[in-house]
Amino acid sequence: THAEIGADVARKYGIPGDVQRAIMEHHSEDMGSVEAFLVASADAISAARPGARKDTLEHYVKRLEALEAVAKGFSGIEKTYAIQAGREIRIMVKPETVDDVSAANLARDVVKKIEETLTFPGQIKVTVIRETRNIEFAR
Repeated sequence: THAEIGADVARKYGIPGDVQRAIMEHHSEDMGSVEAFLVASADAISAARPGARKDTLEHYVKRLEALEAVAKGFSGIEKTYAIQAGREIRIMVKPETVDDVSAANLARDVVKKIEETLTFPGQIKVTVIRETRNIEFAR
């Protein structure tokens, strides 16, 4: 495994023993140190980047576009942004068309549509943003 290979490389280059153990244990259920937990966390963050798991940039972009397209299929949408490598989508609605209650219902409806039409690991956070600004000038 890459944990074993990493520990061997660390050993070869004289990296301290506790660091070697952290590398070796970072996929173990019984992590023996805080350092092993930190290595496991860094490994998970690294794995989330585009292309890390044999995912091409083209496939990554298509997945984000598909997520945005689901949200754009609803009325009252102004803009959509898939962020966090597709783990979150932010939906800007037209405040004159979508009221607060409709915004809450929209979030629920988008979640249902994502679950019905897309395949994704983990979870996707759906945030609907309805913003109004009232500006006046005193002269």
